[in-house]
Amino acid sequence: MKRSSPNPTGALSAFALALALALAVPTALAQPAAAGVTSAASATIAAADLPASADRTSLPHPTGPFAVGRESLHLVDRTRRDPWVPEAGARELMVGVYYPAQRGTRTRTPAPYATVEEARLLLADRGMGDAFPAETLSATATDAEVDARPASGRFPLVLLSPGFGVSAYTLTGLAEELASRGYVVAAVDHAYESVGTAFPGGRMLTCVACDKVRTEADLEAVTAGRAEDASFVLDRLTGPRSAWRYAALIDRNRIGMAGHSIGGASSAAAMAADSRVRAGVNIDGAFHSAVPETGLRGRPFMLLGTGDEVHRPGGTDPSWDQAWARLDGWKRWLTVTGANHYSFSDIPVFLDQLGLPGGGLPTGLAGERGLALTRAYVGAFFDLHLKCIPQPWLVGATPANPEVRFNNPGR
Repeated sequence: MKRSSPNPTGALSAFALALALALAVPTALAQPAAAGVTSAASATIAAADLPASADRTSLPHPTGPFAVGRESLHLVDRTRRDPWVPEAGARELMVGVYYPAQRGTRTRTPAPYATVEEARLLLADRGMGDAFPAETLSATATDAEVDARPASGRFPLVLLSPGFGVSAYTLTGLAEELASRGYVVAAVDHAYESVGTAFPGGRMLTCVACDKVRTEADLEAVTAGRAEDASFVLDRLTGPRSAWRYAALIDRNRIGMAGHSIGGASSAAAMAADSRVRAGVNIDGAFHSAVPETGLRGRPFMLLGTGDEVHRPGGTDPSWDQAWARLDGWKRWLTVTGANHYSFSDIPVFLDQLGLPGGGLPTGLAGERGLALTRAYVGAFFDLHLKCIPQPWLVGATPANPEVRFNNPGR
C-alpha cells in the first residue's frame, strides 16, 4: 500500500484521508503485550460481509503490576482560537488520563470505551454503519476503572496523540498497558480532528479539519498545532494549579510522548518545541518536517512502522529517512512485517473478534499480535528512557519477535 497525495477536490472519509496522509503502520509483538488497530481507508466493508450480530468486543488485559484508573478532563486554552472553527472560540481538548491504581480497590465501575454516538460516527465513516450496532463497539470491555484509588508514588507522564480523523480511544489498549506498568498517560483528543468526539454540553465535534487539510503545508500546520496542544496539556497537568486532582502522581522530570500517524509526527514536533518532553515515539506517521535540521537536542526518539515499501529505509515516505538523519540522540528505526497502518491501534483487535481479519486490507498480522508488539516496544522504549531500566529488546532483533526488524541506516 503506497502513500497517496491529498485530494484537493474530492471529499475523502476521515479514514481514507488519514491513510493517504500518514503511511503504513507496523503491527505487533508477543509480550509484554500490545494493542493493534487494523482498518484502512481504501476499502469499504459491505454489511453483507459482517455478522448480523456480534458478541461484546474486548481488549487484551494489560500486563503490568498496577490496576488502571481513568478520568476525563476538558481543557480550554483561552490564549488560542481553534484553527479549524475560529468562530467556536478558544481551543478545546478532551484528555483521558489513565493512571496506576491500587489493586483490590476496584470501584467495579469500568471506564467506558466510547460513547454510542462516537462509535456510530466511526463505524459510519468506515463504511460499517449498517453492519453491526454501535453499542457493540461502545461497550467494549476495558480494564480501566472510574474513580479507582491511585497507587502510591510518583510516575512518569506519557502523552498520546491519535491519528488524523480518529479519536484517542482507539489507543486505549496502549494507554492501559502503560498505566499498568507505572505511567500516568494523557490521551489527547484534538477538537475538530476526529470523525466524532464527545465534548461537554452534549456537543459532538466532528472532523472539520478533514475537509480543510489538503496540502503538505496544511499537514505541517496540524503537527505544529498538536505540539501546542501538548504543551498546553503539560501546563495544565504539571503547573501550579493542576486541572487534575491526582497531579501529585506525576514526576515532572520524566515526560514522554508517543502518537499514531500524524500523532507520531506531533510527538517530534512537541519535542522540538518543548524541552519538557524528554523522549518520543512516532508510530507509522509521516513526519511533515517535524524534526528540525538541528535535531532534538540529543533526546531519544524511536520510529515504529510497517515493514513494507513505505517505512523501510529508502521507502516511499522520504520523511523517515530525512528525520532519521536529523535525529541526534539515541534512536531506533523498527518495522513490523505484516502490519498495516492501523495495526498499531485497537481497531484490528475488534475486527478479528468479529471475524474480519485485517479490516479489508492485506495483512499477515493478527490484531492482538499487533497490539502486543506495539505495547511491548513502546513500553520498552519508555522504560529505558524515562525509568532507566535496561531493555534487551531494544538492542537488536530477537527470535521471540521475528516480525520486528531493526533498521539503522548509517550507524
